[in-house]
Amino acid sequence: MVVDTAALVRVGTRDELTGPRVVSGGRHGIVVFPADGTFYAVDNRCPHMGFPLHKGSVCDGILTCHWHHARFDLASGGTFDPWADDVRAYETVINDDVVYVNPRPKPVDVIARQQQRLKDGLEQNINLVMVKSVLALFEAGAPRERIVEVVADFGARYRDAGWRSGMTILAAMNSLLDQLHRDDQVLGLYHGAVNVAMECAGEPPRFQLDPLPQIDVPLDRIKVWFRQFVEVRDRDGAERALLSAIEAGASPAELADMLFAAGTDHVYLDVGHTLDFINKSSELLDSIGWEQSAAVLPSLLPTLTNARRSEEINSWRHPVDLISMMEPISAQLPALMDRQPTGTWDRFDELAETLLGEDPDAIMQSIVRAFEDGASVTQVSQTLSYAAALRVAKFHTSNEFADWISVLHTFTYCNGLHQGLKRSPSPELARGILHGASRIYLDRFLNMPSARLPERRNLDDEPTDAAELLDRLTDHLNREQQVNESAMTVHRYLSLGHDPANLIATLGHTLLREDAEFHTYQMLEAGVALFHELHAERPEAAQRVLVGVSRYLAAHSPTPRAMLQTARTAMRLQRGEEIYQDDVEE
Repeated sequence: MVVDTAALVRVGTRDELTGPRVVSGGRHGIVVFPADGTFYAVDNRCPHMGFPLHKGSVCDGILTCHWHHARFDLASGGTFDPWADDVRAYETVINDDVVYVNPRPKPVDVIARQQQRLKDGLEQNINLVMVKSVLALFEAGAPRERIVEVVADFGARYRDAGWRSGMTILAAMNSLLDQLHRDDQVLGLYHGAVNVAMECAGEPPRFQLDPLPQIDVPLDRIKVWFRQFVEVRDRDGAERALLSAIEAGASPAELADMLFAAGTDHVYLDVGHTLDFINKSSELLDSIGWEQSAAVLPSLLPTLTNARRSEEINSWRHPVDLISMMEPISAQLPALMDRQPTGTWDRFDELAETLLGEDPDAIMQSIVRAFEDGASVTQVSQTLSYAAALRVAKFHTSNEFADWISVLHTFTYCNGLHQGLKRSPSPELARGILHGASRIYLDRFLNMPSARLPERRNLDDEPTDAAELLDRLTDHLNREQQVNESAMTVHRYLSLGHDPANLIATLGHTLLREDAEFHTYQMLEAGVALFHELHAERPEAAQRVLVGVSRYLAAHSPTPRAMLQTARTAMRLQRGEEIYQDDVEE
């Protein structure tokens, strides 16, 4: 048989090939092994950590890498170890006792392959597999939304306990992605994937119910059903009602309205998480497509139906019965919201100051007056969110460390409420303004004493150059408890008119190098969202928001940074570095 060897790479004669031989080809060279009377060829780089496979051993048709003992079927390249990935195999040809290898492997759909590897990493909870697949997808030009969709679908389906911190981190990082440096965009998706996988590990999956058959019921009736089922903590009934609304063609705004209404039928559910989760799920679906709502939205129901209701908590009832105080004002909200906003309301600072006060009755009446004076519902909710951010900016380090999370919960609740009201401005959801205002009131002791804002400090020791200030901030967050120092640097940077985009990217970078806990991601995403809303018209208020963000990040830094080490390893492998030879610490 005559073989055209022009396009092949000569390896050697049969007699010469008594052991593995490496030839040029592929990305890292091709190694040819004699075994079982024939010859096999695979990429010479172990797909796990890049060790040269020609240094491995073959027994019974299995190639074993000698660094971490990853095992491969020599004929196909398939791995027996999911953490290692398959190695690319090449065709060999024998012609006149000379062995050749075809350097052109079969074409592979890289995006489909790496999406599957991302699923493998999520299922096996293997960080290195997840970050390598995200890197490969970025390099292949995969749409970011499709990467997020893979992780979101896994998180929604493989945790019966439903939406929690992992999915929230994924949604928050997805919202921030365009404001991060490119390498940090990879890290953002990696952090989302790792937290989703970690939260799903060992958990029973969620088995989705079906919508009602041949549903022909007005959406308003389904909404009533849904709220009734949530009221009595009937998860199954609520899920069928929700899926029936989706099947009936409810719009994104109508679905959000249904969820938000149920989320404010009771006060400040699950220390504010429930409303924030509803908002984050909506933002996530805005990105990956609302056609995924039947897969994603039912994951909210365990939290929604099981949440602790604050009217059951003593601090909301005694010594001041905040629940009773809110009831008559809640009844007024439909009429107050029917008023047409004047477009001239400008009592932002006055309302924020009152919301931070110590008189709950004055707080409630200030909200009523804001509507009466022509404020829109989102102007009120924006001011509420700003007041909650100031609690963080003024949080004194003499408080217990765990109390950072109390002011964080209030802020992220108010942000979720505000974003929700922009999407679904209903009287039901507007009740959350009263709930958030009450929570800000209950947090007042955390500003006693109140930390001084950096604008009231002497900043003469701070540099003026933008790059030097960002380096200084990065250094602050390399050390413990640089809370006030970080705040002063952020204020100095913004007060000098430097580009806030670079500051936000730096804050994102400092977060993503850490093994951050759930609430830190929430703080950054909510703070950046509010900063952008306030920056043009209220620059001083916007600065205080990022001061609060920096203080929170500084209080929770540094950490062991194990996730960053894994990501750096993956990035070096992606660049083709031979990390097994480098014995110099970075």
